[in-house]
Parts: sequence; structure tokens; C-alpha cells
Amino acid sequence: MPVTFPLFSASHELDVSDDAFGFVRSSADLLDQPGELRRRLEEDGYLYIPGFFDPDLIRAARLSVCARLAAAGLLHPDHAVIEAVAQPGKTSNYNGELARNNPAVQRVVYGPELLGFYAKLFGETVRHFDYTWFRALSRGQGSTPHCDLVYMGRGTHQLLTCWIPYGDTPLEMGGVMLLEDSHKKSDLIKAYLEVDVDAYCENRPDEVEKVRVKNGWSHPGYLSNNPASLRAKLGGRWLTAPDWKTGDFITFGMTLVHGGLDNQLERMRLSSDTRYQRASQPIDERWIGENPIANTLAGKRGRVC
Repeated sequence: MPVTFPLFSASHELDVSDDAFGFVRSSADLLDQPGELRRRLEEDGYLYIPGFFDPDLIRAARLSVCARLAAAGLLHPDHAVIEAVAQPGKTSNYNGELARNNPAVQRVVYGPELLGFYAKLFGETVRHFDYTWFRALSRGQGSTPHCDLVYMGRGTHQLLTCWIPYGDTPLEMGGVMLLEDSHKKSDLIKAYLEVDVDAYCENRPDEVEKVRVKNGWSHPGYLSNNPASLRAKLGGRWLTAPDWKTGDFITFGMTLVHGGLDNQLERMRLSSDTRYQRASQPIDERWIGENPIANTLAGKRGRVC
């Protein structure tokens, strides 16, 4: 279907012509064929599974998140909490606390449905990261293009991300977008994929200051802050769903370039992204345990460069 209105990512207008923009294909028909799912994942770099979850499960998690947003004064008081209409003048983006100690969200992302899916896909017992990423994006907010490997590459690289929208999410509200076939072009971004945002050079005072003293990153994490020029450089199309629905999810690997469309509406776009791997493979120590160390000083790693 053609896009008849402008779309933006990282504040850059995207080319929405057929050569530059398109939609992900569904793999819902392959759910009972794990071998075919693995082949599709290798081919496309992602698996889009619409209608996977019971919508009531997602709505319960959405309500729990919206209640926290309302308590923090981030929602407009004249609208129903479940609608997640942003409070004027307030900006919201990443907020991991929305998922922390939240049983309704945990039930979605670490429940038997999703763990069963990954166990079949991997063909063995799976383990998930214990850290849950959550975003409540207000108007104008999105995500710059990146690969997940630079944030979580200290364990196996055969790790999969799962992105879930918590509510119907039309194009103008935003949503994850993937750069077509970018998982097959790792040689073009080799230096970037070797980045560890929490690593730093001990013999470079500016990096020590940035990472050890200010608890920052040695690298900003994103591959580019201009999705339009990045697509022109790497080729392929930006892909997303024409209308993410309650119950959908999409999963992809660590080297697939992806980002997010900017939200053009007053309602917040709510989504989580979580990680899953074979239990038999090494896991990144930053993202496991009752209280994962994440990007704190405990996760920083110095080296001589």
C-alpha cells in the first residue's frame, strides 16, 4: 500500500517511494515449522509474527504501564489513562522503570508463549536477558539507526531481539523499522560492529573521563543519526508494518540495522524490546541477575588501545 503522508525518523523525512520504503512480510503461517522459520530468519534477517499474543494479555500490560505513566504526571488528565495521551509540554522516551517489577509486562515478555516460540526456533532450551527495555515515546520521539550488537555483544552473538508494541500503532505513531538485507552487509560496517559502548581505552584520558568518571559511553551507539542517508549508503529499503496491531511482535538478530519512526501523534507509542538466546551459549553479564548491572560503572571494561 502506498504511503500518502510524510514519515520521519530521527527528525529526517524518509523517502517513501517503493524503491526506498516497504513493509515486512509475515511469517505467522510458519509457526508450526521451526525449520522454515530458521530459513526465513536467515533470509530476511527478521521474523514478523502478527497476532501471536492474546490481545488481553497485551492490554493488561499496557494498562499497568499507563498507570505508572499517569502516576509520574506524564499523561494528560483529561483522557482515559489507557489511551496514553501525553501531557503537553512533557517529553517521554526510553523508560526502563516502566517494566521493572511489573508482573503484567514480565508475563508478556517472559511467559510460556514467547519462551516456547524461541525454544522451538533455537531447537533447545532458551535463556533470556533479565533486563527489560521499555519505551514510552511521546510526539517527535524515535530511535536512531543502530545494531544491537554494540550494546550486548559480550556473550553469544546468536542472540535475538523481540520488539512488541503495546497497543495498535499506526505508521504516524511510529514503530520499529528495519533496513532490508542489512544483516548481509556486515562487512560494510565492520568497524562499527566491533564497538562495545561500555568499553574504553585506558590510555586515552578523554575516554576515561567520559566512561569512568561520567559513566557515559565511549561510542554513541548509533550507526548514523540520518536514516535517509544511511539507506542511500547501504542500500535496501526501510521496512516496517503498515499498522502494528495489539498482539504482534517482530524478532531479529544482532547485526540487522534498525531504528524507529518518529511519533507524530499526541498518544504515546508504547513498546518493549527483550533478548533471547540458547541457554547453552555464553551470556552478556551486564543484563542478567536480579539487578542487572546494565550500563553502570560495574559494566565498564578498560583496555589498552
